[in-house]
Amino acid sequence: MAAVTGRKFFEELGQLVGKPVIVEDASGKNYEGTLLGYDSQSMSVALGSVKGSQGTLYHRLFLTGNNIARIMATDTPFNLDGLKERLERVFPNMVQPFPEAGVLVVMNKIRVNETGVIEGTGPAASRVQDIFNRFIQETS
Repeated sequence: MAAVTGRKFFEELGQLVGKPVIVEDASGKNYEGTLLGYDSQSMSVALGSVKGSQGTLYHRLFLTGNNIARIMATDTPFNLDGLKERLERVFPNMVQPFPEAGVLVVMNKIRVNETGVIEGTGPAASRVQDIFNRFIQETS
């Protein structure tokens, strides 16, 4: 059970990569920026385009894991599971999720993420894009 919850934790954290976050350090200072990456062993993070708690701007900021009190997401994460369910209605047993990358692969050749189809062409890719567009309209 612990392995499953640990994996889920890192899937959730991985979905925040490239997204705006607020990181609070152990002294209570907040840093607002884009999560560029993290180290799963030390829980250290790299932030880009960072605004410090006193308005100071940093191009890059690296915080060590033992100095981080909280990481807060400021955007709602994309509902990859919901899109997967929607795609499986049309493409049963042909949708493979890669949650750590935020990608679904349809028919082993069409890649779709929170922006739409990012790889693949032809009628099937057009159909995936149509399903994606309807999903976005209905969930927004």
